[in-house]
Amino acid sequence: MTYIPLSGLSLRDIEYVVAVDDLRNFSRAAERCGVSQGGLSEQVRKLEALLGVVLFERSRRRVTLTPEGARLIAMGRDVLTAARAMIEAARVQTGPLEGLLRIGLIATLGPYYVPSLLPLLRRAHPQLRLQLTDSLTNIMLRALRHDELDLVFAVLPVKGENFHCAPLFEEPFLAAFPADHPLAERPALLMGDLQGPDLLLLEDGHCLRDQALALCGMPIQRDQQRLAASLEMLWHMIGAGEGYSLIPRLALRNRSEWADLISLTPIAGANRTIGLVWRATDPRGPAFAEFANFLRENAPEGCRAVSTFATQREEDPTDS
Repeated sequence: MTYIPLSGLSLRDIEYVVAVDDLRNFSRAAERCGVSQGGLSEQVRKLEALLGVVLFERSRRRVTLTPEGARLIAMGRDVLTAARAMIEAARVQTGPLEGLLRIGLIATLGPYYVPSLLPLLRRAHPQLRLQLTDSLTNIMLRALRHDELDLVFAVLPVKGENFHCAPLFEEPFLAAFPADHPLAERPALLMGDLQGPDLLLLEDGHCLRDQALALCGMPIQRDQQRLAASLEMLWHMIGAGEGYSLIPRLALRNRSEWADLISLTPIAGANRTIGLVWRATDPRGPAFAEFANFLRENAPEGCRAVSTFATQREEDPTDS
């Protein structure tokens, strides 16, 4: 067997090929890695020469993995995970909640929770540098799994990933109707009352869409409901009289100018559990658990803190 010195293999080169695999585009991979496309391409070629295999099949229109590339890049991801775990373990010695903390929030929570979250964190953890992002649940969890985020605020349960989950608080839903809608006149409603073609939903990919359908006892439908791309557009559609929907409690702040257009009705038992999620392999887990406990004790107004603190590990279905 030919001896290949490890000095010829760098973590940076592995990051390059993982980025190309993720994005299937050399230009976007170079942008993500902060290097020129030519520089990244040259390093990938050098790595291929060192390994003696072709990792990518290249054409003008697409980049695809070769079978050997798929096998080796999967091993490369494990190498990067181990290297990052080493760095994170070192952070524990100097304070796990110091320095940069990369936080992701689902899109139906972030804009409404962050205004109260930031002052809280500034007072309690002034040493933190925060990097915030919001997106769909599956995108946030993928970024967490690939160590592009440290923590994610998501709706629990989170399934199918090797994560630790700490419930924080229950956020109620309210039914929001156009002011002249017949259901707006009822003093009390059951979830079954919301079944019907006037139910407005978010587009596929938003966890709030499936939650609304499940609470209303309706099957997931692709063609029959009007869809909104964001919670803000959903609110505007209700105000325009197109139909009604369920709105999370935190998203109702600062909407007094809509009082003449939209009527809100509480519904008993309609809520979602917001939790904090991190990688089960992250050595900062105990500190994150304490952080979650702190957030629980400071649940936002209108939400109920989870009565008992517990973390749960969501197992990857491939684990045994």
